Amino acid sequence: MRITKHEHAALTLEKQGRKLIIDPGVFTASLEPLDNIVGVVITHEHPDHWTGDHLDRILKANPGIPIVAPQGLANAAPGYPITVVSPGDSIDIDSFHLEFFGGQHAVIHESIPVIDNVGVLVDDAFYYPGDSYSVPKGAAVEVLAAPVGAPWLKIGDAMDFVLAVKPRRVFGTHDMTLSVAGRDMGLSRLRWAVEQNGGEFIALEPGDSTEL
Repeated sequence: MRITKHEHAALTLEKQGRKLIIDPGVFTASLEPLDNIVGVVITHEHPDHWTGDHLDRILKANPGIPIVAPQGLANAAPGYPITVVSPGDSIDIDSFHLEFFGGQHAVIHESIPVIDNVGVLVDDAFYYPGDSYSVPKGAAVEVLAAPVGAPWLKIGDAMDFVLAVKPRRVFGTHDMTLSVAGRDMGLSRLRWAVEQNGGEFIALEPGDSTEL
């Protein structure tokens, strides 16, 4: 499986030419080519993780594919055919096996309501938590996409998240709100965290890929 990082929180997973898109949001550039997409996973309803424009283009090129998301996204996007998932659910999309964890977005501030969020484990090997520190308990994570910058994120908590998951490899995501200096500082902390359990840090820029 090839994992490609896009701007901010968006990812493409590809196996045998078939593609799964995760969290194509407002900070994400065009994902062309849009061929051979078999499904879309959206972890939660915030616009940096999905937009109608992205979904419209993806669905036009790949009609009838599933859009998988928690109930909060279904409520926020009533015009789209959302397959609602909750923590503990598992589904198959084409050859991709998905399991879902967590349930809630990380707290931003006590004045801001906490919304639905699901982390997604793909093929028992790749994990992305959305906007949360939800650990996929029992999973031996080969590659982790770890958030590095957000209004809800403190870098020490992000480091603890990587320490708890114990992936073999990690790369940073959720990073478009950071300066280059701030991003690089945060990534150096994730590098330290993954190396404590013998893992490896992968430096990926938008458009870069790693193989699983």
